[in-house]
Amino acid sequence: MTSMTELNAERARRAIVEHTARLAQSAAAAGPDAAVPTAPGWTVTALVEHVGQSQNWVAEIIERRITDPTQLPTELATLPTDPREWPTWLSESAQRLVTACSDDALDAPVFNAAGDERSGTQFWLSSALNEAVVHGFDAATAAGRPADVDADVAAELIDNHLAMLTSPTWAMQRADSARALRGTGQTLQWLASDSTDGTGAWFVERRPDGATYRRGTQPADATITGSARSLLLILTRRLPLSEALGGAEGAAISIDGDPDLVRHWLDNTAHVSG
Repeated sequence: MTSMTELNAERARRAIVEHTARLAQSAAAAGPDAAVPTAPGWTVTALVEHVGQSQNWVAEIIERRITDPTQLPTELATLPTDPREWPTWLSESAQRLVTACSDDALDAPVFNAAGDERSGTQFWLSSALNEAVVHGFDAATAAGRPADVDADVAAELIDNHLAMLTSPTWAMQRADSARALRGTGQTLQWLASDSTDGTGAWFVERRPDGATYRRGTQPADATITGSARSLLLILTRRLPLSEALGGAEGAAISIDGDPDLVRHWLDNTAHVSG
């Protein structure tokens, strides 16, 4: 389950810069006070501030090769008061982040907040890509704009999402979710219909000691098929399952098997914003 194998680091770095730029464009189109429908309670201002601050924060962790979680940065970058300066601010934060995530840093000792087998920098690179893409979708929704994501990027983020949900840290910090995902062998198969290299398949098993996942296909109690983008948006709760099943434009999916298993998974796997 090591990340950044299917999607190499250079591709991830380019995607972070690209999706951050798209986020900035959507934020400008929506306006600073616009509500973010897919992130209730958030405004575009809060969204931009969160993404820029997160990118600078992560960059500092990697730049300083922080391994001790008690030494994580406490100072956050300041959002410019003039929204016209936000695109430049976001561009600089994204560039700082990808520069920090250099090839030399990929295997360097850095704190990994998931507590899984990934190196710290690999974890943060996947997390930052997730932030740029998913919050980019949030900003696009606020602006009424389409939000595309390439299949290989979406597949990497599905992998990252499932890695987080099955990580030691999730079990410690989100105990209710981790307990709900335990089971007696119930299985879910997520299949990306636009995967051309065989990597767009994830098999999830709910065991008594916790949920596990692995890449690949296997018969399952519920098989969810759709584009990698659609699956990502459903898993991150940006697209309601009912809309995708109803054939939402560009995001239609199908379920073969028990839909209640899919609803249970989604109902108990919400990430906490912020």
